Amino acid sequence: MTMSSAPAIQRLYDVCKKVFTSTSVPSEAQVSNVRAVLDTIKPQDLGLTIQSDQQNRGDRGFVDDVQGNWRSILPRYAPPISYLHLYECDLFSMGIFVLPTSASIPLHDHPGMTVLSRLLYGNMHVRAYDWVEPHDGRLNRNPAIARQAKLVVDHVLVTGPNETEPLRAPATEVLYPTSGGNIHSFTALTSCAVLDVLAPPYSPGTGRHCTYYRATSNDGVAEPGLVGWLEEFHPPDDFVVQRGLYRGPRIISSYN
Repeated sequence: MTMSSAPAIQRLYDVCKKVFTSTSVPSEAQVSNVRAVLDTIKPQDLGLTIQSDQQNRGDRGFVDDVQGNWRSILPRYAPPISYLHLYECDLFSMGIFVLPTSASIPLHDHPGMTVLSRLLYGNMHVRAYDWVEPHDGRLNRNPAIARQAKLVVDHVLVTGPNETEPLRAPATEVLYPTSGGNIHSFTALTSCAVLDVLAPPYSPGTGRHCTYYRATSNDGVAEPGLVGWLEEFHPPDDFVVQRGLYRGPRIISSYN
């Protein structure tokens, strides 16, 4: 099978295998190689069935609160977020998050990781921060103390009315260990799906564990609109991510 005739997800695996050969931060050129493949992937390449809003939530509404967060007007009642596992090794992982309308993944970090996120369909609000002091040691700090973070991303990613039309926003977003919005949140304004590549993946044993955050009300210290305060917290009980079934082409992995 040639590279051009291979399924899109196989091409993504192959380029990730070539690019992510260590846990160090990849170069801009290497990231561009992965991004070029991600930008070509469509929902049908992954066996995804697009769910309409009526199928998962009915008529919903949103408000943009004083802190700029998108919130559902009505209480959530729909199915939880689904995660479709594609592949994982010590150097990178690939997976798909499927979010029903109004579902939200709270602010969370990616310590020492480079992440590429491709919106496959739907409309999604993305908010992301970077630490003002990124080299603050995690082992020596008190998790109860809020830290200053700079808002670097606050926009809505929008796809066309169907999966064959291009995004009207950056097709693939990239974040790095200390830049690009390493602490981010997703809110589904419509049902949507996101393909994530993490390099390296989460690994609690080596210090790469996922921590959730929320904005605090410590006003007067941060620069309005630029810098705020984030504190660690436990996600609410209605934040549930269940394992979904991937129905797309099988990935043929190599170990050399």
